[in-house]
Amino acid sequence: MSRRRSRLDLVLNVLSVVTDGVDKPTRIMYAANLSWKPTQRILDSLVQQGLLREIEDTGSRRTKKRYEITEKGSRVVQYFNRGRELLEVAEQVS
Repeated sequence: MSRRRSRLDLVLNVLSVVTDGVDKPTRIMYAANLSWKPTQRILDSLVQQGLLREIEDTGSRRTKKRYEITEKGSRVVQYFNRGRELLEVAEQVS
């Protein structure tokens, strides 16, 4: 049985997905393996914290949202990836 992901894991996963170039909400949802409501809550939270930027495309009949990672968001992803690397090294040494 697999363990549940923490909120931090979910947020970092969403940030990583957007860093990899996925920018539409539904695609982010699928790539992060989330359902719709949690995806919306996480995206809204990340935009409010300044980690993601919401871009509205008004080219067609309805407005479409896209997301891109901010500099602050990139730093957060790098920080936690570095922490993971350090923990993996510590586990290998033990």
